[in-house]
Amino acid sequence: MTTVLLGLALVVLVIDQGTKVWALNSLTPGEKVDLIGSFISLNLIRNPGAAFSIGDGATWILTIVSLAILGWVLVAARKVGTMAWAVALGLLLGGAVGNLGDRFFREPGPGRGHVVDFIDYFGWFIGNVADIAIVVGAGIIMVLAHRGTPVSGPPHHPEHAHD
Repeated sequence: MTTVLLGLALVVLVIDQGTKVWALNSLTPGEKVDLIGSFISLNLIRNPGAAFSIGDGATWILTIVSLAILGWVLVAARKVGTMAWAVALGLLLGGAVGNLGDRFFREPGPGRGHVVDFIDYFGWFIGNVADIAIVVGAGIIMVLAHRGTPVSGPPHHPEHAHD
């Protein structure tokens, strides 16, 4: 399960960073490009905050919160016992590392870097591939939690091992 989790995280990270490089080289800030009518478009911004630009003035706090979440994912990853949890945590890990990479390595400086966002949803908010992975991963985790599925998977009942 760990191989699936880490492999998926790596795939998400590579796609996220690749699309951000593409966006920075191909899009012009302020010049919106419609993809699916005006519903989904490309619109390059550098976001100092979180979703919906919440926390614009507290980028370093968002970095600390992201590191804490990353720590939780890494601890949980050691216990993964189901494919669903491996996929959910892999998506979350890849997305978190993708956006943390921006926070650490992009302007204006380490821990305060702005995240590259370029996928505009209905003019409501602008995100990136890492955000998609984080939202999908969190959605899977909510379903698993609602079902009561622990990270380690269903309990093992030795008395049924030979059935």
